[in-house]
Amino acid sequence: MQVLEYQMIFTAPAFVGDAEQSGRWRTPPIKALLRQWWRMGYAEERHFPATIDAMREKEGHLFGNAWLTNGAKNDHTKSAVRIRLDRWSAGTLRQAQWAPLDKVPHPEVSHKASADLYMGYGRVPLPKANAAIQVGEAATLSLAVPEADAPDIAHALWLMDRYGTLGGRSRNGWGSFTLVPVATGTLPVRDKPVLRPWKDCLSADWPHAIGQDAQGPLIWETPTFADWKGLMVQLAKLKIELRTHFKFTSGKNAERPEARHWLAYPVTNHNVKSWGGNARLPNMLRFKIRTTADGKAVGVIYLVPHLPPAGFRPERPVIEGVWSEVLTFLDQSNHLLHRISV
Repeated sequence: MQVLEYQMIFTAPAFVGDAEQSGRWRTPPIKALLRQWWRMGYAEERHFPATIDAMREKEGHLFGNAWLTNGAKNDHTKSAVRIRLDRWSAGTLRQAQWAPLDKVPHPEVSHKASADLYMGYGRVPLPKANAAIQVGEAATLSLAVPEADAPDIAHALWLMDRYGTLGGRSRNGWGSFTLVPVATGTLPVRDKPVLRPWKDCLSADWPHAIGQDAQGPLIWETPTFADWKGLMVQLAKLKIELRTHFKFTSGKNAERPEARHWLAYPVTNHNVKSWGGNARLPNMLRFKIRTTADGKAVGVIYLVPHLPPAGFRPERPVIEGVWSEVLTFLDQSNHLLHRISV
C-alpha cells in the first residue's frame, strides 16, 4: 500500500451535510468525488471504450461494492482504498455570520435576488446554525491505496484539485477546494486534464471528459477578484445572462423541450410535459473557485459534455446546436473570460 497525504482547504463555503444537515467534515462525499474523477482517468487511458462493464468491475474491486457477481458466486469486496481525515468536526460558518451577497438583476423577474441565493438555492439562507464549512477551513486528507493503482488515484486527486467541488450546489462553485500534497513520496503525477473532442463526448451518457474544440480545452477563466464573494456575484450574473440568452416560447407543460431545457432541468415555471415533475438534468457547465498565489479568487468554468439520459429522448443534433451556442456565448462574453489549458 502507498500512502498519499494532502492538505484540503476550502476556497468557497461548502454545504456538506451530515445526518442532521449540519456542515461537517466527512469522508463519504470525498470518496464519491474521487470515484467520479477516477472514472474519467480510466476512460481516457483506455481510449474511451464504448461500454463501461470493465470499468464498473474495476471500480467495484478498487472502491468496494456489494453488487458484483461472478456467475453464481458473489464477488462483493471491501474498498481497497482507505480514506481518513484528521478531523470530523462541524463547519464553523454559522447562520448568524452569513451576510447576503449583492443582488443581481434577472430580466425575467420583477425583483432582484442576492447572488448567493440564486447560486445556492435550497442551501441559502442557511437552514441550520452551523450548516456550512467556512472558506479557509482545512484538514489533512490521507489515502492508503494499492501500489499498482496509486498513479491513477494520484491523477484523480490532481483532477479534483483543479476542477472538483463538494456538497450542495457544487456545480455552481460552492464547495470548491484545493489539495496541497503533504507526503506523496516520489510518485509521478499526470498533471493534465482528461480531454476529448466535445461532440465525441455526446456518444456516451455519462460525464467522462472535459470537452475540447479546435481552439483547445473548453475551460475558461474569469478575471481575478479580491475574494470569493465578489467572484460569486460575477458568476451569478454570467449564469443569468447565459440562461436568458435562450428565450422561451412556451410556459408550463411544454409539448417539446426548448433549448434552455437542455442546459439544466427543472426550470421554474417551464416544465416539459413528457418529462414529468421529478426529472433532473444536471448542468454540464461547471464552476470552480481557485485561490491565487496572493490569496485572491479566480473562477474557472468548464464543460463536461455528454448525452442526456435516454429517458429525456435527446436528439443529438439538437444537443450539439445548444452547446455550440453556449461555447460561442462564453468565447464572446463581456465578462472578460479567456480560455486556459488546465
